[in-house]
Amino acid sequence: MSPDSRPAATGLHRATAFAPASVGNVAIGFDILGFAVDALGDRVTVSRRAEPGVGITAVRGVAGDLPLDPERNTAGRALLAMQEALNPGFGFQMEIDKGIPLGSGLGGSAASAVGAVVAANALLPEPVSKLELLKFAMQGEKVASGSLHVDNIAPSLFGGLVLTVGIDHPRVKQIPVPPGVRAVIVHPHMFLSTKQARAILKRTVELSDFVWQTANLAGFISGCYTNDLDMIRASFQDVVIEPQRQALIPGFHDVRRAAMDAGALGCSISGAGPTMFAWALAGHADAVLETMRREFGRHSIALDEWIVDAQSVGAYLIDK
Repeated sequence: MSPDSRPAATGLHRATAFAPASVGNVAIGFDILGFAVDALGDRVTVSRRAEPGVGITAVRGVAGDLPLDPERNTAGRALLAMQEALNPGFGFQMEIDKGIPLGSGLGGSAASAVGAVVAANALLPEPVSKLELLKFAMQGEKVASGSLHVDNIAPSLFGGLVLTVGIDHPRVKQIPVPPGVRAVIVHPHMFLSTKQARAILKRTVELSDFVWQTANLAGFISGCYTNDLDMIRASFQDVVIEPQRQALIPGFHDVRRAAMDAGALGCSISGAGPTMFAWALAGHADAVLETMRREFGRHSIALDEWIVDAQSVGAYLIDK
């Protein structure tokens, strides 16, 4: 579905949406590049209610203690933004089933916001476009991270590898992934908040690093469009954010080196961390995962792990 297409009105009074996890930044695209990980995600059920506003009935799953106050909840704030903009004439009641661990670097806050707006959109007399849903979900993400950014929201909503340019008037472009590329995802059982990981970042960048990072982003996207794996491998290096955050992940250097030695095209931090990811051709993916698992094991860190297609679907309605 294109960003400007509008689904037909459904007349539903209750809908459930699944929104996948995501890898933000993809090393070289801080706050602008991400890809969906549909091996796990959040389910959000939204119902119409007569009174205006937003209510959250329950938050279940792997969430821990998330607030039921919609102003302090990413999904709740996204629906409040939708209410304020559209004034649909009714309110929303919501239940959230979390499948993405908190503080994992897998876009859990974004997925809840995306699931909420996709489910609520099905209840509107005149559903809005995905691009409009993106803007509402962005308001929810701000609750978790303290800033507006879309590198997790856009892939969770649209699916696949997504570049988003702009905040006030975002432009979304789905980038093709070369055939046979798999994403290896390794989630250490640690909590790392996005706010904490953003707080340690410097506010200035050396000119030489800016040029290097810009070249890497351009080379990576060029490689994706032309199926140039050598260009992707040469460009898949974050010289700005990763050097500042790597100390937050025990064993980072060993894990990255082992993944590259096993044939990965690139290996870096997923979003704010602590999850790490690698891209590899299908024939190397198992070996890359094994080496990443082994190196984290040397640091006595338990893991969740997945190998997924880097070109997966985004959020969708489901029957509950």
